[in-house]
Amino acid sequence: MAEDAPSPRGERIAKWLARAGVASRRDAEKIIAEGRVKLGGQPVTQPATFVAPGDIVTVDGRPVAEPERSRLFRYHKPPGLVTTHRDPEGRPTVFEKLPPELGRLISVGRLDLNSEGLLLLTNDGALARRLELPANGWVRRYRVRVFGAVEERALAALARGVTIEGVRYAPIEAGIDSRKGDNAWLTVALQEGKNREIRRVMAHLGLAVSRLIRVAYGPFQLGQLPRGAVEEVNPKVLREQLGLAAPARRRRAE
Repeated sequence: MAEDAPSPRGERIAKWLARAGVASRRDAEKIIAEGRVKLGGQPVTQPATFVAPGDIVTVDGRPVAEPERSRLFRYHKPPGLVTTHRDPEGRPTVFEKLPPELGRLISVGRLDLNSEGLLLLTNDGALARRLELPANGWVRRYRVRVFGAVEERALAALARGVTIEGVRYAPIEAGIDSRKGDNAWLTVALQEGKNREIRRVMAHLGLAVSRLIRVAYGPFQLGQLPRGAVEEVNPKVLREQLGLAAPARRRRAE
């Protein structure tokens, strides 16, 4: 994905807000259009407005700190939490459970209320958008416990993709890990990740999902991270996985 070219005028405010962790770039454009953003005390009307170092930006009257370095975290989401900052139904959220010293974070994609496992979090909305891009070709891998009669041929057929109630789902790799009575553990891998995709596809096969755990998102693994724990991804690893150049080091004075 091509990045915006640097400008002597600064950085576009939508991208600046995304890097500051206020929202994704797309959502930043929405709050700009709603008139909630000011630059130097003046309302911002265009997402192409530039922010220079030292400029004061506010959202809903609150100052926004300048973006810090991009950080990425692995979080082991427990079931029973919604992946949103505010829930109109008053359900507990992922972000309420995080250590406050981490500051404001946003999620890379989502896991629904009853799903668990690996959730990537970042302080950089532009990075979140980049990690979500289908062009990455990153596989999301899950362990799924289902109840019902599992047919291996039906699972294998998912590799050709499937259409359910008019919605087309891209190829899915699914296989049986173990089976005990009417319960089975499956490994499921997909690249697309539409809303509630695995649950809908399994229901289409006559299977009820009783547990769904994401164990990998592209190169990032859940591993042995305890439930509810959060751990920062090493910046070097992040750079390597995204093909970014390391920050330039100052040459030691001779």
